[in-house]
Amino acid sequence: MAGALEGIKEWPVATKNYIAELQNEMRKVTWPNAKQVRATTAVVIVTVFAFAGFFAIVDTILSRTIIRVYDILAK
Repeated sequence: MAGALEGIKEWPVATKNYIAELQNEMRKVTWPNAKQVRATTAVVIVTVFAFAGFFAIVDTILSRTIIRVYDILAK
């Protein structure tokens, strides 16, 4: 029981240390500028549409193949 109480007493100090370390690390972060954010956003949007088109084509091909196989086996 004594160990649990010590853990509870150390919690505020541990929390304060964690927040101080977090603030220190956040000061080291290099944030992108607006131009970089726009460029990477454009890349993400284009990539999403490219993958959507690719998966639509693959889905269509697989669907038609499965339907043909089913029709052949159902005869």
